[in-house]
Amino acid sequence: MDDIVRQALAKWPNVPSCTGWLMLDRRGNWRMRDEAAQASGAPGAQIRHEALLGFINRNYEADEHGQWFFQNGPQRVYVELGYTPWVVRLSAHTDGSLALHDQGGGAFEPVAVFVDEDGGILFADHSQPARVAVLHDHDLEIFSDHATLADDGSLSGTFHWNAQLTLPLQSVKRDQVAARFGFVASPAAQD
Repeated sequence: MDDIVRQALAKWPNVPSCTGWLMLDRRGNWRMRDEAAQASGAPGAQIRHEALLGFINRNYEADEHGQWFFQNGPQRVYVELGYTPWVVRLSAHTDGSLALHDQGGGAFEPVAVFVDEDGGILFADHSQPARVAVLHDHDLEIFSDHATLADDGSLSGTFHWNAQLTLPLQSVKRDQVAARFGFVASPAAQD
């Protein structure tokens, strides 16, 4: 968390939190949701300002209930999640190694791989509790280049992570991901 945010929290500790105004979509884009977007269920306008994106990513955390928020100075802005609290991009380097980075640019080291019923790929890392991230759909080809799938069409198989680690593909139901990994996709303010 930024020092300026800590200072604002100390100065104004009782600012009410808000919900509905910020969304992390399925592709890792931060979106501002005005009243019209909230009323219609639309994702809202994509935030493109680099300094603001950096500020959001540095001050993005979860509360004790698994609700993710952006600490905007003294105000906690709860985040609507398009799927998971993290979205990762997969890249392959010329030496054959792979890298995963979350929407804020941080490295993500997978210890488990899941496939939902729609073919969505999710990674879990080693942190406790485990962070779960959905793979950006533009990276499915890279993923498939490093996966071995079963011939029975079951979406089972293995993912080969940097030659030293083979991870089994585990099945997960999309509607059970939040409960399994302890997060709330659509939080309510906790004032």
